[in-house]
Amino acid sequence: MKSEHTDPATEAFVAHRNLLFTVAYEMLGSAADAEDVLQETWLRWAGVDLGTVRDHRAYLVRITTRQSLSRLRTLGRRKESYVGSWLPEPLLTAPDVAEDVELADSVSMAMLLVLETLAPTERAVFVLREVFDLGYDEIAEAVDKTPAAVRQIAHRARAHVAARRPRGAVSPAETRGALDAFQKAVETGDLQGLLDILAPDVVLVGDGGGVRQAVLRPIVGADKVGRLLAASLGRIGTSLRPAQVNGHPALILQPDGEIDTVVTVRVDGGLITGLYAVRNPGKLSHMRREAALRR
Repeated sequence: MKSEHTDPATEAFVAHRNLLFTVAYEMLGSAADAEDVLQETWLRWAGVDLGTVRDHRAYLVRITTRQSLSRLRTLGRRKESYVGSWLPEPLLTAPDVAEDVELADSVSMAMLLVLETLAPTERAVFVLREVFDLGYDEIAEAVDKTPAAVRQIAHRARAHVAARRPRGAVSPAETRGALDAFQKAVETGDLQGLLDILAPDVVLVGDGGGVRQAVLRPIVGADKVGRLLAASLGRIGTSLRPAQVNGHPALILQPDGEIDTVVTVRVDGGLITGLYAVRNPGKLSHMRREAALRR
């Protein structure tokens, strides 16, 4: 039962907080920056005269989008000086995220990397339209464009993403099967087993952020990736454990009880085409508790 003293602004913000975090995270690929955006959103929302707001959800999404666009520019400058490859921050996610296929697809590491190739406004329009199904008029207010311009941007962004996204929907069972085979081969140092599950053109991307050792540039090709993994990971034994990360099966390397590396994959045609290993400790804090994502 609601208290008669409940602050309506706080009540509305709390009701939509998980949605707002998801919007910001999909636009930024950074959980820490998404949390900062939510703080900024709250500060602006707290100063709004609610009597002038027809739709609390739409208004909050508009504030979050504008703050995310502003933050994207800062993040872009940060990435320019980043040591090695930059990967999105992984999130430990609850089973209900995986059950929402569209949401899970939109927050997958593979899709977030595709979104990285969009211009900021294109990314905002794509996320708000394709993931959250907002109307063009509503998106136009959020990105300060006309509805006609937003339609054009949405069309361009859809075509850009379609050319780069995974070729078809991959079931969790298929991803889990590929990961199981990968885990078994890595733990036993079975090079042939690795080569059997890696696509010929597989890409390995590591993110150590200059703090932890990681490949500085993407490694391409099953032979190169397989030999590197067999040499460096064959000794880890049972320290790999399955987890749900960004709505999909993944592996966590936890040799001494502390999370060392989060490994996510992109699977096409039953083979692993992308391997993403996040080692930067600053990006692993959201792996300690499940993130609540909503559409």
